Amino acid sequence: MLQVRVLDCEHERDLEKEVNEFLKDIEARDIVDIKYQVSTCATGVEQIYCFSAMIIYRE
Repeated sequence: MLQVRVLDCEHERDLEKEVNEFLKDIEARDIVDIKYQVSTCATGVEQIYCFSAMIIYRE
């Protein structure tokens, strides 16, 4: 059965750490795909980033 796991972080290093932690529990052959996305939003003088990944895997 296919499953997905969505991870969302404010910093790219945090997302990298979460993805690596999740992948430790899954065998490489079970991974179907990994989708990565960055989005931004400007509010006044501040710019907000959102880093996310969707991991599609077989369970």
